[in-house]
This record gives sequence, C-alpha cells and structure tokens, in this order.
Amino acid sequence: MHRLFVAIRPPEAVRDPLIDTMEALDGARWVDDENLHLTLRFIGEVERPVANELAAALAQIRWPPFELRIEGIGHFTRKGRTSALWARLAASEELEGLRQKVETACEAVGIPRETRRFTPHVTIARLNRSTGPIGGWLAAFGDVSAGPWEVRDFILYESHLGQTGAIYEPVTIFDLHD
Repeated sequence: MHRLFVAIRPPEAVRDPLIDTMEALDGARWVDDENLHLTLRFIGEVERPVANELAAALAQIRWPPFELRIEGIGHFTRKGRTSALWARLAASEELEGLRQKVETACEAVGIPRETRRFTPHVTIARLNRSTGPIGGWLAAFGDVSAGPWEVRDFILYESHLGQTGAIYEPVTIFDLHD
C-alpha cells in the first residue's frame, strides 16, 4: 500500500519566514523544513495500480502557473484544544481551480470525492496537551506574511510513517502549463 497526497511545495524564500516563527512555544512539534507543503488532496492508502493510474491522470492536468501568498496564521481545534498551527494562504481562484482538477483526476481513477471543506494552509506545528498557551506566540507571529511566489508545479507525495513522524517523499512533479 502507498499512502499518498498531492501538494504544492513553497520555495525557500516563502518557507524561511515560516521557519523563523518556530520558537518560544513549549510543547509544539514544529514541522521540519523538508515537510512544509500545501496539501491539495490527501489520497490515503492505495494499491500500486491505483497509484500508477492516479499519477497518469494527474499528468494530464492542464493549468497555468499562478501566484500564491502567505497571509497570517490560523489554527485548528479538536475537542476544544488547539491541535495545529498553520500559515494561511490568501484566497485564490487559481488555486481552487487546480484543486478541482486534482479532485477530478482522483475521481477518474475511483478515489471518492473529498467531503471535507478545503482550507488552504501550510501546517507549521502540531500541538498536544503539553503545549503551552498560544496567545503570546500568536501575538508575536500571527501576522507573518511571505510571497507572492509563482506556483509552477504540484507534486504527488508518498508519506512514510515512522517513529519520529512522517517522511514525505516526492514521487512525481507535475509542471503547470496551459
């Protein structure tokens, strides 16, 4: 089985300001630089034939390059506790259009449509019960911004789960073009 997702990898100039926020929050598990990405679609576990069909379907996507920007910090809450901190992406019709193309490619190979609402973000930290209060951290870093940058490709990743967290391996890079 292959645990897959489709994502956009921000360039170093966009990742650096995010990395600069990764301090002064006890108990936060910061995301390593090599794992910073914007998920377009989490696929989950699939057999190799489906993975190959998906890669072929994604290769057929035609979409022009476009710009994205990081504008501030958000957080996810689970069971009344903050579970993750993330960098917010500015609203983008072009991003939503690409995401819909990826969704269509998934459906074409039998992967059911995603039902969760899409929130464009780059996760920067995972939090648990031992994490300290986030108010001071948000006051210091909540207005982080980066970009704009031109998105020229998207990537099919395989996620390998390990004892110290996930390792994301790029499987195929798909260039954007009309």
